[in-house]
Amino acid sequence: MAEVGKGVNAGKLASNVQKRITRAQEKVMQKLGKADETKDTAFEEGVANFNKQLADGTKLQKDLKAYLVAVKTMHESSKRLHDCLAEMYDPEWFGKEEVDSIAEDTDLLWQDFHQKLVDNTLISMDTYLAQFPDIKARIAKRDRKLVDFDSARHHFASIQKGKKKDEAKIAKPLTLVEKAAPGWAQGIITAHQIAQTNLSRNQAEEELGRAQKVFEEINYELQEELPTLWDSRVGVYVNTFQSVSGLEEKFHRDMGKLNQNLSDIMTKLEEQRLAKKGVTTASTVKSEEAANHSLSESGSDAPKSPQKSREGPPVAPPPRPASSQEVKQDNIINLFEDAVVPDINVSTQPENEAPAVTNGSSDAELPPSVLYKVKVMHDYGATDSDELDLKAGDIVLVLPFANPDEQDEGWLMGVKESHWIQNKNLLVKGVFPENFTQKL
Repeated sequence: MAEVGKGVNAGKLASNVQKRITRAQEKVMQKLGKADETKDTAFEEGVANFNKQLADGTKLQKDLKAYLVAVKTMHESSKRLHDCLAEMYDPEWFGKEEVDSIAEDTDLLWQDFHQKLVDNTLISMDTYLAQFPDIKARIAKRDRKLVDFDSARHHFASIQKGKKKDEAKIAKPLTLVEKAAPGWAQGIITAHQIAQTNLSRNQAEEELGRAQKVFEEINYELQEELPTLWDSRVGVYVNTFQSVSGLEEKFHRDMGKLNQNLSDIMTKLEEQRLAKKGVTTASTVKSEEAANHSLSESGSDAPKSPQKSREGPPVAPPPRPASSQEVKQDNIINLFEDAVVPDINVSTQPENEAPAVTNGSSDAELPPSVLYKVKVMHDYGATDSDELDLKAGDIVLVLPFANPDEQDEGWLMGVKESHWIQNKNLLVKGVFPENFTQKL
């Protein structure tokens, strides 16, 4: 049995080698133009569509896999971000449990989105592309059978064409045989040669019939399947992108709700922080008021440091205690309160004190935009670039704000009168607290 099996395998191998040699010879003859080639334009167009469809499907499958990898990466990044928030979020902060719940829901939402994309797009695309290798192999087989059919057709045509030549070759040896052989043997030799010619022709005809039958069967099947496969691509593309767009729409809608909830929690956390800050600020203000009250009781005339924020003007320092000379002056004025003393100025000015009204410019020399003048009663150190640095005794020309909405309550805009006198312009202007000055 082993010897028989080896003989069958060896015979099959020899047959396959002979077929390959015959096909190679046929292709060479066709390329050289010595043999015609069977053409089917409709089938060739179908094969071109098949190759394009396979290339498009392979590219779509590759891009879907890349998209799923990106979704997985976004999922991991989102999870790490929410884990970081959960670790930093203090337990006493508002909405701690809600933040943890949102992180879990977000993770589940990403997992569900990725899994549904795999089920509804990638798996269906893999199934769609799985049918192409078999059809591609059958197309290659059809091409081989077409070469076999052309080879058999050419072989049979050559036998048919050389029939007369073979008869001439048979007739020529008969004249020689007639001379050397007896008469009864001449008929046997002629019959043998005719039988050999007929046998070759019959074998070529049978081989042509078998090759034609095999080729037509596979060719018919492919001509039925290729157009159907070409039309099926539309449904595959529609289902794939409908699934992707629908899943994305649902995912982003659900994710939007979770993000809105997280945003609301952050807003309430900020309100909680501001509320605590307000309580702290109130306690700080009370402490400062107590300190100022202590300063006023001790008689100190040092001004209070202004606040950095301009939510309200700085608190002016308490009034300076009157000197004994001013007390005497007030007593003298009180003695003459009931008397009528017209046009008599009983006030005296200290020797080293500057005039109280102006630094040398009259109202007539002031620009028309000046509203009025004020005198600085206490030193004020500027805490911002748009504020004036003032010393007690400075005269400030008060100006209107370019935009009234920008004026904070208790603050004025102005320029020092000394700058106006020296430069005759109002460029170096700034804001200052109103309660540190006295209107003239």
